[in-house]
Formats: sequence, structure tokens, C-alpha cells
Amino acid sequence: MATSEAGSSSDAALASRGKYDVFLNFRGEDTCHGFTDFLYHSLNDAGVHMYRDEEELPVGEVISEKLQEAIKNTIIYIPIFSRTYASSKWCLRELALMVDNVSESEGQKSILPIFFHVEPDDVKLKKTLYEADFKKHEEDFRDAVETWKGALRKVDERKGWVVKKDKRGLELCKACGRSTSRPANLDLDQAGGGERGRPLI
Repeated sequence: MATSEAGSSSDAALASRGKYDVFLNFRGEDTCHGFTDFLYHSLNDAGVHMYRDEEELPVGEVISEKLQEAIKNTIIYIPIFSRTYASSKWCLRELALMVDNVSESEGQKSILPIFFHVEPDDVKLKKTLYEADFKKHEEDFRDAVETWKGALRKVDERKGWVVKKDKRGLELCKACGRSTSRPANLDLDQAGGGERGRPLI
């Protein structure tokens, strides 16, 4: 999702060779100048090959071939769910692709969601946080809405990490960077100091 740091030509090269360890999916307006930046740099410093896209999706445009290839050739997907996440059709389209890729990977890929100032029940659509966003999407993307909702519900089945306070969230980022150098060793339970699905306070 949109970020202050550009995706480079080297990003495209890595994606084409299937060498991305982690793909970050997030709503830039909520997280890119704080939590996401710290997470990106912490993992990058630990030698994890990261992909995050800098471009917002223009009106009426589909996800680019380069971005689809990056998603296809990534092992671990980290969606960062925030309060305005569902307002972005870009985030939702990426998420649907990630869920499809995990489903087709026969256990070789995984989704590790982070709930940033939201609850898992918000993402499962059991609460009303994303209700207005989806009503708006139905006006222009009626055929896609149910797919996007289904992707949200499937991701939540794979319990994630709930970040309720910025301070604890930054500790998670730093510890995550210290604890891993490759995706096989990516242990957010150890990094966050708590169990999946439990608040990181």
C-alpha cells in the first residue's frame, strides 16, 4: 500500500526472481509514517527482503502486472489492518490476491495479520467499523465486494497480533527485526512477547 518510501527497480527484479520474503499490505494514511515504517526498517535491517508499494491505485485501474508478480512471488504476507483499511480498494484487492495465493500454495505461504488499533472482530465484519466503507464500495465495485469481505474473514481465521498502543507496537517492530533473518525464522510470537490474537499493550 502507499508509503513514504519508494518501491525501486530492484524491487521489481527481486519479485521476478521470487525472492521476496515479506509483502506488506497497509493503508498508508493510517500507518506509513509510524508503525509500518518501523516494521519495514526492522525487518529490512535483519536481512528480510521486503516489498511495499508506493503508488495508490488510480481510479478505474487494476493492479499492475508488476505488483501481481510481487504478490505471487512472496512467501509471507503481512496485512496491517487499521481503522480506515477497508476504505482503500487497493488494500482490499491486494488482500484478495494474497488469500488466493496462500490457498493455492499447499502450505508453502502464510498470512500473518496485524490488527493496528482495531479488533479482530472489526476485520471479521462482526462490528460496524468497516460498514460505511463497504456501502460506498458497493456503488462502484458491487461484483468485488463479496470477494473482499470473504478475504477479510479468511485472514482473521489465522489469528494475528493486536497492537493497541504505539509504544508496544514499536517494541514489536524492533524485536521482530532482531529475531529473524529469513522467513523460516520469522517468529512474531517471540518478537511480540505474546500469543497470537492477544493484545500487545
